[in-house]
Amino acid sequence: MDHRFQVSLRGVIDLLSHHLYSSPGVYVRELLQNATDAIRARQQLEPQAPGAVGLELREKQDGGPPTLLFTDAGVGLTEEEIHRFLATIGESSKREQLEARRNDFIGQFGIGLLSCFMVCDELLVVTRSAKGDGRTLEWRGRHDGTYDVRVSEHPLDAPGTHVYLVARADMVEWFTPERVRQLAKHYGGLLPFPVRLTVDGRTETLNPDGPPWRRFYETAGDRRQALLAYGREVFGTDFLDVIPLRSEAGDVDGVAYVLPASPHFNAKQKHRVYLKQMLLSESAENLLPEWAFFVKCVVNANGLRPTASRESFYEDTVLAKAREALGQSLRKYLVDLANDDPRSLQRLIALHGLSVKGLALDDDDFYRLVIHWLPFETSLGVMTLADYRRSWPVVRYTPTLDGFRQVARVAGAQGLCVLNAAYTHDTALLEKLPHVVPEAQVAPFSSADLPQSFEELTLDEREAIYPLLRLAERVLAPFRCGVEVKKFFPAEVPTLYSSDAEGAFKRDAERAREESDDLYAGVLDGVMAGTGGQDRALLCLNLHNPVVRRLAAVEGRELLKLSVEMLYVQALLLGQHPLNAQEMALLNHGLLGLISARLDEGGGGGGGGSSGPGSRGMH
Repeated sequence: MDHRFQVSLRGVIDLLSHHLYSSPGVYVRELLQNATDAIRARQQLEPQAPGAVGLELREKQDGGPPTLLFTDAGVGLTEEEIHRFLATIGESSKREQLEARRNDFIGQFGIGLLSCFMVCDELLVVTRSAKGDGRTLEWRGRHDGTYDVRVSEHPLDAPGTHVYLVARADMVEWFTPERVRQLAKHYGGLLPFPVRLTVDGRTETLNPDGPPWRRFYETAGDRRQALLAYGREVFGTDFLDVIPLRSEAGDVDGVAYVLPASPHFNAKQKHRVYLKQMLLSESAENLLPEWAFFVKCVVNANGLRPTASRESFYEDTVLAKAREALGQSLRKYLVDLANDDPRSLQRLIALHGLSVKGLALDDDDFYRLVIHWLPFETSLGVMTLADYRRSWPVVRYTPTLDGFRQVARVAGAQGLCVLNAAYTHDTALLEKLPHVVPEAQVAPFSSADLPQSFEELTLDEREAIYPLLRLAERVLAPFRCGVEVKKFFPAEVPTLYSSDAEGAFKRDAERAREESDDLYAGVLDGVMAGTGGQDRALLCLNLHNPVVRRLAAVEGRELLKLSVEMLYVQALLLGQHPLNAQEMALLNHGLLGLISARLDEGGGGGGGGSSGPGSRGMH
């Protein structure tokens, strides 16, 4: 034996009000939508039929709750359609025609009228069908799920529908003139049919102008100013610029506004979207490509499919194609700026560089247009890639911030320009350069490359520094660090610690092993065993530095050893390298040793700073 589902209308209404619709005010949207669809349906039968939607707010003289009357000159309903569409949840009068004429109607789900029960306990629908026998019928539905249908004692003069809503006592706030006007303009301000509100015998048209991007303007400047003013009205923001949007897929058109400040790169802009010129959502997030977070848009779509709540669009192939086409509109705007107004493009990049970089990674043509306008931090200051390539044929970059900090000061002092590519997308953009611009040369740079640019010592300088070099090699051998002496700038930097990528990895792995339990330490031992045993680190002493030059003249081996150890630790710290346990012990031992040596020197009455008989000067 088959049984039917039992549906609780009160439960469905609770579901709508708390989980499907954003607020009770959507009842105005649903009634506007039904009226608009009815008008479109009648115009399919009678192309010359007039279309208008009326709202009339009636206040009761006895102070009772107000009544809101919705009227339309649409197709109306027959008695069979009343039973089928008004009393069956999920049944839509548009469904049969939807596949053939999807763009004609807004509603698809057959639940819109139920939203009215969020604000009233009873609905009265008076309707006369353009296809029926000329009778005017009344449908009275109640929130408990009961309804009745009868022939009206007050027949309508022409086909159409009147809907009467009496405000529930706790919902009167949604029936004030100000609230009804605001809701009707909010949802129906762009509808192609006049929407008129009557209060106290006075009638006003709420949508006289239609979409502002479709209006005629005398000049392009007038159009831009009008659309910027519209954006200010809609979003409450003074935008930098306005961009036309158009997509054949989904039949989408509208405008995008360039934000005056850069949002967080993970931020998703919320857009205002209309479906067949009825407001669908003010918080749609899936309409534009992810990289387009530098704009907010207002668009109308005739061919996209709404969700059941009609507050967003379904993810399908049509939406994907529309998103791609709208992205192309934004791309064209940026391309035009690059060609016609590069200063404006530079200002936009300064504000929204991350979006521009993201688009450049995805689009080779756009990459060619903007890559040389992008600013980069370098060891010689901020400059565009075009400025860089005019002076240096090879684009040298560091992929990490620590790597840039290790080389920036010294590289700049040698006249080397190194890019900091640690910021989002920068490394990928630079690595892409030779693939898109064939003559370009790009190379990663690290502290291990710096000594190649330093000045070599003269023969006399090598002889004078030899004892210091030999001792330093013995002192640093346990740390697998070689030693060189060269001359470089700035002179106040006494040393430079450098290692290649493999050496830096081994150093980090060794420090992690020291801080790990036995199991993880064993894993790290296995990893390090495969990296080879060559010494990769180098400590380069700077003979331009006065301290290093004085060390070359010191004969006291213990003081010299302590000084080399301290210079090694200082070079690690200046290069942003965390100290391992052995190096931390070296730091503590060296500090105490230097303090002790200084105290001994002071106690001997040597006067502290003079060169004793055990030193040979190098000045």
